[in-house]
Amino acid sequence: MPEAVPVLDDLRRESDELDQLVEGLGDEGWALPTPAAGWTVAHQIAHLAWTDRAALIAVTDGEGFGRLVEAALAAPETFVDDGAAEGARLPGGELLSRWRDGRDALWKALGAAPRGTRFPWYGPPMSATSMATARLMETWAHGQDVADAVGVERVPTDRLRHVAHIGVRARDFSFGARGLSAPADAFRVELRLPSGDLWVSGPEDAGQRVTGPALDFCLLVTQRAHRDDLAVRAVGPDAEQWLGIAQAFAGPPGAGRAPRTGPRTEQGRAL
Repeated sequence: MPEAVPVLDDLRRESDELDQLVEGLGDEGWALPTPAAGWTVAHQIAHLAWTDRAALIAVTDGEGFGRLVEAALAAPETFVDDGAAEGARLPGGELLSRWRDGRDALWKALGAAPRGTRFPWYGPPMSATSMATARLMETWAHGQDVADAVGVERVPTDRLRHVAHIGVRARDFSFGARGLSAPADAFRVELRLPSGDLWVSGPEDAGQRVTGPALDFCLLVTQRAHRDDLAVRAVGPDAEQWLGIAQAFAGPPGAGRAPRTGPRTEQGRAL
């Protein structure tokens, strides 16, 4: 029985929304700089196409994915940027077609994956549902960079619950990536979704708590905005520390974004 159908539907909607932002761009639009230093709109879409292809290989060809991991280990500091740069050199129309074809193939492969199957990744192995959730998180985050570049304010949706979920699940990784011990106790996280519904995680009586708008929390854990610019609040020293280091993406700690009043800094890229 397939596993990831509900989140896959949301992944498709998220991808289609970003597709609409870029489908009419000319050469100048594809070359627009984004908040990620050195990355244009083309780099952002090329990165999504690159990671979709890697995910497809992970789902369909375990040995082939092993070779991708070997290549990553051979150039750990540059392989993400190299993959984005390669795709960004393509004409915009060709790059867009590559992204569309790749994400459609991945969508179908994840939709057909038997329940309980786990696939290799650059971090821990993932189920089809987790893989789809990670792809949605990345699509949303890099889509924010594109929206910022083209000057469009996106309307947030309750699909943010998937980004929030992976952000909370990555709590211990955020600490470990910085050589810190993760807190032993679960946190309570209460986030208000765009619809007004409340998204919650963790025990009600937890001593460490995080509250705020789901949009702001998602911008924080994907490192698309500085905490000083967001209405996310922590209760307890461990929760306070987490909000200063949170990241929903695999890989080394990102540099994050400077407050809006200061210069932009390079953004860590998700895998």
